[in-house]
Amino acid sequence: MSEITVAEVDVRRVRDQIVDVREDGEVAEGMIPGAIHMPLGQLASRAGELDRERPVVTVCRSGKRSARAAEELAAAGFQADTMGGGMIAWQNAGLPTS
Repeated sequence: MSEITVAEVDVRRVRDQIVDVREDGEVAEGMIPGAIHMPLGQLASRAGELDRERPVVTVCRSGKRSARAAEELAAAGFQADTMGGGMIAWQNAGLPTS
């Protein structure tokens, strides 16, 4: 697991699985287009919905929860990275949300 930048995620989002681990109220403020909403508390039970053959990038508000999520997914056999700075950094960079 490594921490990657918002610019790297912007490039990788067309081929990788972006997993947003924030809660419902937080994602209402906007998500990375194409991201999969999977709150951290549901990650273990829903990880089977993800494609093990494709890399995963986890995202949260600031980067703390997504780092835990990436570690959890990596332990389960996924190639998982986390986006440094979270959605705060994404939005500060002026990148699109849906």
